[in-house]
Amino acid sequence: MRKICFITGTRADYGIMAPLMRRVKDSTECELQVVATNMHLSPEFGMTANEIEADGFRIDARVESLLSADTPSATIKSMGLTQIGLADALARLRPDLIVILGDRYEMLAAASAALIFRIPVAHLYGGETTEGAYDDSIRHAITKLSWLHFTSTELYARRILQMGEAPDRIWHVGSLGVDNIRNEQFLSLSEVEDSIGFHLGDKYVVATFHPTTTQPGEEERQTANLLSALNTIIEKGYKVVFTMPNSDTGGRKVAHMISRWAAERSGSVRAVESLGRRRFYSVMKNAHAIVGNSSSGLIEAPSFGIPTLNIGDRQKGRARGASVIDVAADHASIVKGLEKALDPDFRKTISEVSGLNPYEKAGTLDAIFNRLVAAPITGTKTFIDLD
Repeated sequence: MRKICFITGTRADYGIMAPLMRRVKDSTECELQVVATNMHLSPEFGMTANEIEADGFRIDARVESLLSADTPSATIKSMGLTQIGLADALARLRPDLIVILGDRYEMLAAASAALIFRIPVAHLYGGETTEGAYDDSIRHAITKLSWLHFTSTELYARRILQMGEAPDRIWHVGSLGVDNIRNEQFLSLSEVEDSIGFHLGDKYVVATFHPTTTQPGEEERQTANLLSALNTIIEKGYKVVFTMPNSDTGGRKVAHMISRWAAERSGSVRAVESLGRRRFYSVMKNAHAIVGNSSSGLIEAPSFGIPTLNIGDRQKGRARGASVIDVAADHASIVKGLEKALDPDFRKTISEVSGLNPYEKAGTLDAIFNRLVAAPITGTKTFIDLD
């Protein structure tokens, strides 16, 4: 029986992978292992390891790695601590296959550790580009460290082929997050309001803002521009649900500014460390728009038929549908973008567009699971030159 180990470091990657983990857990064809690290083990970020266990999963190893600073040196030290912890965890668990999602620094540490243990890595999702974050380079590095490749679009599959990976180990499967939305049991608006202790009403936006890590020193200016722009819609009666940033370099500066701003507007703004997958999708479902620079605005939000205001360069290069409005990270551009995103005519147009989400493909979960269970994971990787 194949032992399949999921390594997760954030609420975001866990929320996307959880249904796939459930499928592995319930299968008689394989055995599930779970390693939690980074933000999952930090009270500052909501101690979301508790959410994993509340969902019925056993955490087989906890790798504490997150420092209380967000400088470049602290981030590098966190990567080192991740590798040190995984050295012990993987030596004990000895999985046959490791599954990692995305492009964060702790996932690079995980893929590197797997390489030395000679444990094949299944990677969700390579081939994408996000030019405004160093995650872009990390993602491509993880691709070269991985054995099985699952992509969210056909273009991304072709890019992995360009990188010399074998075509019989690359599959365009669509976004697991989008697939999850199709199968989610959503909370009602009143249930969401009760769970977060905040009255949303019928006019609100969901905001998430992360530092653009290829532009160090810009975090405070860009965040200030977003917050001042959001003030203009609060004055018009809109509420704001803010999901807090991840543990990126510079992320604590952003989080501090958001927390202080939200506290000063407690009747109109609710800042939440972690909503969890079901609450997050339920909040998105009823929102007027998604605002910020999170990948969820480009990947999942279009499936709800709602506009996304994508700010700055963090997601530059990523595929996007017609519901996404791209603006610069200055006050005037964000205000203008908010006006468009919240315009009833634009929202009506978006809701009527078919084929809105470029990341959607039928049968995503089954396609990934079947290959995790049965795809060959032995042999030697060779670089495949294109003709």
